[in-house]
Amino acid sequence: MSQCLTIALTKGRLEKKALKLFTQAGLDCSFMEDKKRKLIFKSPNGEFQFLLVKAADVITYVKHGVADLGIVGKDVLLENLYGYYEMLDLKIGQCRFSVASTEDYVVNDYKRKIIATKYPAVASQHFREKGEDVEIIKIEGSVEIAPVLGLADAIVDIVETGTTLKENGLQIYEDICPISARLIVNKASLKRNKQQIFQLIDQLEEVIEGGE
Repeated sequence: MSQCLTIALTKGRLEKKALKLFTQAGLDCSFMEDKKRKLIFKSPNGEFQFLLVKAADVITYVKHGVADLGIVGKDVLLENLYGYYEMLDLKIGQCRFSVASTEDYVVNDYKRKIIATKYPAVASQHFREKGEDVEIIKIEGSVEIAPVLGLADAIVDIVETGTTLKENGLQIYEDICPISARLIVNKASLKRNKQQIFQLIDQLEEVIEGGE
């Protein structure tokens, strides 16, 4: 009998896209249609269950073995590099990390800049690779207002369409790297449920490659 695989999903838009991908891969996800306020959902055949959690918590559940697999954006993984295996780029939730600021921002003026971001590791690495000395301020909320209010010279944030930046008087000056959702797996689970997990990966890969 197959082991029940537990899959942690990032709540919201990524969850919907992931469920569509799983359905296309042959998993019956119809039991997820009437979620109400539940956070744990077991499939009728008992082969898998979903956990709905916040993005950063996907990694925590996978690292500690509560979830065998997780689906989370690469942005979250870049801030938390260890404790799991990254198995597959799902090609959903695509966006990018960018440096943005007001129109008077000067990219190469050699002064020490203050950068506001929710992603200090990503921002630090980007400017370190450029040889720039910057001060990083971590902000949890709406980072777009930081340059407008004079808290920071620029921001590093995720950009999908750029609309929010424009509405707040900002523009993109640099793109750092593309972002998309990834399938991660608990290290022990991969050894214990290797056949099941790789079968699921093969099914997902077939759907992804068929859509390219």
